[in-house]
Amino acid sequence: MRSDVLRKAVIMAGGFGTRLRPLTMSLPKPMVPLANRPMMAHIVSLLKRHGVSDVVSLLYFQPEHITSYFGDGSAFGVEMKYVTAESDYGTAGSVKNAEPLLSERFIIISGDVLTDVDLTAAMKFHLQRKAMATIVLTRVPQPLQYGIVMTDAEGHITRFLEKPSWGEVFSDTINTGIYILESEVLSLIPEKTDFDFGKDLFPLMLRKNLPLFGYTAEGYWKDVGNLQEYQLAHADVLAGRVNIELEGARRNSAVCGNNLQLSPTAHLDGLVIIGDNVTIGDKAWLSNCVIGPQVTIGAGAKLSGTVVWHDSQIGDFSEITNSVVCNDVTIGNRVTVLDNSFIAEECVIGEGARILSNLKLWPRKTVESEAVLTRSLVQEEHWARQLFTDARISGISNNDMNPDFGAKLGFALGMAFGVGTLVVSSRDDDAVSRIMKRSITAGLMSVGVNVGDLQLTSIPQTRQEMYTGRYVAGFHVRRSPRKSDKTDIILFGKDGRDIPSSQAKTIERYFYGEDIKRVHYGNVGRLSFPERSVGTYIQRFVSNLDADTIRQRKFKLFVDYSFGLAASVFPQILGELSCRELAMNNYVDASRNPDALEETLDESAMIMRSLGYEIGFKFDAGAEKIALVDERGIWYTSLRLLTIVTKLVLDTYKHREPYSIAVPVQATQEIEEIVGGHDVEIIRIRNSHLAMMEATRNEHVVFVGGTRGGFIFPEFLAAADGMFSACRILQMVAQTGYQLSELDRSLPKRHQATASVACPWEVKGRVMRRAMEFSEDKRRLLIDGVKIVEGDRTVLLAPDKEDALFVVTAEANTISEAQSERDRFAQLVAQWRDSN
Repeated sequence: MRSDVLRKAVIMAGGFGTRLRPLTMSLPKPMVPLANRPMMAHIVSLLKRHGVSDVVSLLYFQPEHITSYFGDGSAFGVEMKYVTAESDYGTAGSVKNAEPLLSERFIIISGDVLTDVDLTAAMKFHLQRKAMATIVLTRVPQPLQYGIVMTDAEGHITRFLEKPSWGEVFSDTINTGIYILESEVLSLIPEKTDFDFGKDLFPLMLRKNLPLFGYTAEGYWKDVGNLQEYQLAHADVLAGRVNIELEGARRNSAVCGNNLQLSPTAHLDGLVIIGDNVTIGDKAWLSNCVIGPQVTIGAGAKLSGTVVWHDSQIGDFSEITNSVVCNDVTIGNRVTVLDNSFIAEECVIGEGARILSNLKLWPRKTVESEAVLTRSLVQEEHWARQLFTDARISGISNNDMNPDFGAKLGFALGMAFGVGTLVVSSRDDDAVSRIMKRSITAGLMSVGVNVGDLQLTSIPQTRQEMYTGRYVAGFHVRRSPRKSDKTDIILFGKDGRDIPSSQAKTIERYFYGEDIKRVHYGNVGRLSFPERSVGTYIQRFVSNLDADTIRQRKFKLFVDYSFGLAASVFPQILGELSCRELAMNNYVDASRNPDALEETLDESAMIMRSLGYEIGFKFDAGAEKIALVDERGIWYTSLRLLTIVTKLVLDTYKHREPYSIAVPVQATQEIEEIVGGHDVEIIRIRNSHLAMMEATRNEHVVFVGGTRGGFIFPEFLAAADGMFSACRILQMVAQTGYQLSELDRSLPKRHQATASVACPWEVKGRVMRRAMEFSEDKRRLLIDGVKIVEGDRTVLLAPDKEDALFVVTAEANTISEAQSERDRFAQLVAQWRDSN
């Protein structure tokens, strides 16, 4: 029979704290002090306040710091036991390791969050719902980095999305990492296996229809995941926004520890938390600070919004603003430390030195007297916010993207891939791309990784080279096709697809950790230049086509190469296929901005009509996407092109039915209309190249169509290749005998109207939640945003993933109907944005 009390807790205390470095160079993350107590000590106090008496702490990284501080737990009013993992088995897997100690209901909570949520109320909810597992939820302004949880009116969890994209942020209600579990849940977790609560256990419980509930808690919760959040957590403590125990006696505007020596002329402003045995000199001024034990602050010193750990010394007349000073730091007289600087343990700052904003000093660094430390880490702070977007890293050319960053990224990649492995690299013609590829290569070789350099090669060709099976990974550097002042680095897994998120996280851990192990010079990686990669690519390219059918048609083509990489190989392919071409912008020059499609309309239309050319293609600079013009000189929109290519696939793949095709949720309903009558399943996916590649893992999918001119034919490549797409279109036109203009006139036509509504990042989750509530009783698709279907009209509501915008896309049989729906929902989005 189940007990109605909650006596046992599991504290997840194995975190590395990589994003909190340099504060965590010598400490595990749960032991980082917050308001003069380790973060984990605040968690233990919260548990004790809600009746928990038996605590199991799960340790992994630097466990001795935790065991020596808490001991058997008696000093904190609990009994504490420890389980140290022999390997990283994920969140649920690590709890499984403690199963012998978990014979009754227990609560799981992270040791490195700051919270005052009512655990007793959560427990009552758990009992009332007779839940097997209850996830404690909270609402946050920017939910993207957390697990999104959706519940019905009773609290049943209906959907769980771990680390979603913006299009999957269907709510601002997130998983806090606090779980109440019945002990039988442990039987669902395999032993000594990487198994996660969010990715594995909870989705399994949903599939098994087990009683999994979500409780939306009131109160404060913050994941202290990076340096900025650490500072914000202290600001919230000092502002009284979170209810935690502060050690010391209240004295006017301060909470003071024992043996405080405070000069009568010193001034304390706001709330100042002061530890034991602190000395504050004459006319010192402190505002909204946390001062650790055994700290000495000199005469005339000024500290504002600053956290100082234990046993540090601040010299006379020194000024520190909005910064963090770790333990055993010596700061001389007349030193200035400006905003957002982080000084690790045992650093020495000489007299009169000046440390500018946004700097990190790693442990035991010395700054000479009167020195001005100017090397700013503002650029690197960009990467501390977000390194990867899917499998892409983007930054401002020769600013964020610089040789130092490239080498550091190369180190991290090499540590993740391993000594002695082989990586393939390529680039476009841009000068910064050349710089970055070389610096990344240098970093890789320094940690013992070999590099096969394809030099000036397109992304599709590089992915094809991965099919040789020689490489563990690959990367391509290019000038960004979205913003010409940016550079992209795209990383491939061993199968030629983009690297999986798990591997990206490993790379990030090494990148932020900076614990790089360079090899002995005899083991430095080797640089090679693979031969015949172009020949191999063309051979496999042509072998995947019905080349004879194309040759017999003797196509006359117009091709705009956009100064991109297709110009280096596609003319040879067309020669193999007996096609004649009139080429434009047909040399590689990344410094040239390719003409926008609308700028080439008149010229290309005249060429097509006057010279009798049947089909024209325009490649993007990376040779992944295409635009298409027919014999009338009409360029198709990317959505219309998707419909036409899908029709060609349907008519040439009849012998392969039944099969599946995948298209983004943004594609028009034209797809459903033309598929009618075929034994073909339509799979709607997210509107990203990553989602398109992931769709090819389904063995029944024979075609993946994108809404931006990218198409995937999985038998050739599990990614978009514009050159192959163009030739496959030629093959299908030759096989069917269609004229493109004929297809365009005969196929059903839908109309879309789009509006972008200004929407601050912190409100996007709320707007998505309101969209979910609005559409609760309607037919809808929840794939990439909220797509509402009402009769023959659809509306897609999706947050923009790169700008502070919300995109409304309406679709109907007429343009006026689409515009009307667009305007109606744009007004709704604005109302949801502005409501509380």
